[in-house]
Formats: sequence, structure tokens, C-alpha cells
Amino acid sequence: MPARIYFDNAATTPLDPRVLVAMQPYQEAFWGNPSSLHGEGRQAREAVDTARRQVADLLGATPKEIVFTSGGTEADNLAIQGVLEAIGPSGCHIITSAIEHPAVLACCRLLECRGTAVTLLPVGSSGILDPAELVRALRPETRLVSIMAANNVVGTIQPLAELAAITRGHGALFHTDAVQAVGKLAIDVHAQSIDLLSLSGHKFHGPKGVGALFVRNGVALSPLFPGGGQEGDRRSGTENVAGIVGLGAAAEIARAEMADDAVRLVRIRDHLIDTLLSTNDNAYLIGDRHRRLPGHICVGFDGLEGEAIKLLMELDEAGFAVSSGSACSSHHAGQPSHVLRALGFDVYKARGSLRITLGRFNTREEVDKLLQSLPRAVASLRPIRSLRGGSMAGSVVASQ
Repeated sequence: MPARIYFDNAATTPLDPRVLVAMQPYQEAFWGNPSSLHGEGRQAREAVDTARRQVADLLGATPKEIVFTSGGTEADNLAIQGVLEAIGPSGCHIITSAIEHPAVLACCRLLECRGTAVTLLPVGSSGILDPAELVRALRPETRLVSIMAANNVVGTIQPLAELAAITRGHGALFHTDAVQAVGKLAIDVHAQSIDLLSLSGHKFHGPKGVGALFVRNGVALSPLFPGGGQEGDRRSGTENVAGIVGLGAAAEIARAEMADDAVRLVRIRDHLIDTLLSTNDNAYLIGDRHRRLPGHICVGFDGLEGEAIKLLMELDEAGFAVSSGSACSSHHAGQPSHVLRALGFDVYKARGSLRITLGRFNTREEVDKLLQSLPRAVASLRPIRSLRGGSMAGSVVASQ
């Protein structure tokens, strides 16, 4: 059986072998609790402190501004709920976008049920937020703006520095879910006026089950749950030392190699996009042509949107791991993507994207193998017309 090829790095990335090497001693030999005062505890504390500095260095932050969490979802909830709880949610207003990850949208819906006003900003057909929409949405009672750095479904990158500057000028706090961006794009939280930032280790070749929240010095944040006061009394619970060490190692590797990785991935990504669109008459790119993550491709096939899951399975059978939309919504695969609906797709087409996402270990040769197999897989499907009929290609392929 030929080796399988993994193209679903937006869902999770393979663990970098160097990260595994860094983690192993803390899984096998150094089991101390970082809160203990004895030698084993101090050894664990030193490892956590080193990782905190490594993550801070990746973001242009200070170590004291890093709070370790179990991942991106917890970091998002800690940022949004923690800020509102510290301020006092009564009379507060939150602004976010219509294409946020469910971790942000569900959190905002929860707060809305408790009396907090929430505004969802629209995006254009390319998936990018117009800063003027934020300006129009701001109110005197706006306390927090939460806009993702890069979208997990279509890969488009938001103008973070401009959005954060507008927010700061208004006197509100700016949070970004940067789970898809960290380790792939250069981020400087202070230069970009970011107050809170969420990240997750497994999205940039670190371990699953560990993430972090950057909290700018001076920002008040209430913990989600009471406990032993770890992480500066912002996230209680005994630290996942091995996972945190792995996150730190992944951050250090990303800081050193991210720029070169991005150049290589953009070259392969553009080759994939150009070849796919030129060899498949019904293929269309979703999201902005250039303002997207280095290894992120999201495409549709006109008339075949209803067959997206079958196409995914055909490619899986051929040895390629790709995704239909977001892995986080695979439990609701029959439902239209809220991201594609926000981009203007009808209900039918919003079920039909194919997401191909490249990572550090993918090669041009692997992409060429996919490009050879994809036309055969597409040809095996039965075309079905959209509810509105016609092609969406003209309205979703931007900036070509």
C-alpha cells in the first residue's frame, strides 16, 4: 500500500520530532509538580518557566504575559469571559465577526444570554473584514472586540493591526483568536496593539492538549474557575509540564524557521491553486487569492458541492487526508458552513468546500500526486445544480 499523504494541517499538525525529544524527559523521568518546593518541583518549575519565555519570544511578549491553557478553546473562553467578568458584564457590548471559530461564537452567545450585547460584523466575499465596519459598530459601552487573525475554513488573514488600533483608540480591549496564525505568520502583540491572543500548540507542530493566552500587562482578567492559583491566579490546575515543554519547543522552532517555511509553502500553495484551477473547469477558489495563510487552500467545484463528502472519501481512498470545511464542524457535516454563508454562499454551496492545508513536512512532490488524483476523483462524481443555479466562481475568487 502506498504511503498516505497528509493535507489537513489546519485541523492538526504532526508533532515535530524535535518537540517530541524535548518532551520525553518530562514524560518519563521528571515528574515533579511545579508547585512543590523540593528539587523535583523546582526542576519542573524551571521547565515551565523556560517554555513561557519561548512562547513569549514568539509573540513579542514578556513571560509574565503568558498564561498556559489546555488549548485554543479554553484560551478564547478565558479571554472573553475573563475580561467581561473582571469588568462586570452588565451594560457591556462585545464586537466579533460572523466567521469566528465556534469557541468564540458560542462564548459570545452564552454571554448574550446573560445580558451582554453582542454585534457580529459581516465580511466581504473574500472573507476579509472591512475596518470601517468595526468603526460603525463601536458604541460607548463597547468593552471588547474579538476578531480572529486568520480563518480556519478559508484561510484569509484579517488586518489585525488596523482593527486593534481602532479598538484601542476607542478605549476597548482587542482579543484575537490566532490559533491558525501563530507559528505561520509573524506576530508582535505590542507593535500590533493586541491586548489578548489565543494560541494552540497542535496547530504548529506542537502537542495536543496545551495552548496559551497572551494577556497584556495591566489587563484585568478573572479566572474561569477557582482553584490553587496557578498561572498567576488566572488559570488554576496542576500544569501539564510535558505538554508545556512541547509547546515551548514548538514556539522556539517556529520563531527560527517560520519565515523560510512560509516562503516555501506559499510557492507550493500557489502551484497547487494555479494548476487546480487551470485543469478543472468547474473549480473555484474560496477566499482572497493572496491574503491567506501560507499553506491554506479552500476550493469548491461548481455543481458538485452536494458531493463534497464523497469527494473527500474518494481522496481518502486514494491515500490523501484532506478536509471538507473545518474539522471542528465534522460532527455537523450535513449543515452548511457558517463561514461560507457569511461569504455569501447559498445553503447548498455552503456545504461543499474542500480544504487542503499544507504544513512544514509537505513537499511539492506530494502536491503533484494530489493534482494527478484530483481530476479523476472529481470526474467520478455526479453534478448537482445549486439551489440558485449557476456558478459561484465569479463572486468568490477574489484579487486574482
